[in-house]
Amino acid sequence: VQLQAFGGGSVRAGESLRLSCTSSEVKFNVNDMSWFRQAPGKQRESVASITVGGTAVYADAVQGRFTISRDYFKNTVNLEMVGLKPEDTAVYYCNSPVGEWDWGQGTLVTVSS
Repeated sequence: VQLQAFGGGSVRAGESLRLSCTSSEVKFNVNDMSWFRQAPGKQRESVASITVGGTAVYADAVQGRFTISRDYFKNTVNLEMVGLKPEDTAVYYCNSPVGEWDWGQGTLVTVSS
């Protein structure tokens, strides 16, 4: 199963980005979904998850700055990121909370100070 994450880029600290994830094989409205990130030299970590019912949970490091959402019509899962910090620099991926699908290439977010 292929997931495509896009929307990354290079920004300065304090700026915003919106990431999106789509798939032709996974229907996001019937699956719990998560955004993960992997910074250089670090393990992949979950940053935000959303249940089928719409309940969202966030890692402490991004609480209050990141917002996860679904677009049912476009079949996307989105991650709105505001107030970006250099420590948010990472490759971002979407997947189920247990990472059951192919990770794909992710999308790179680079935040400079």
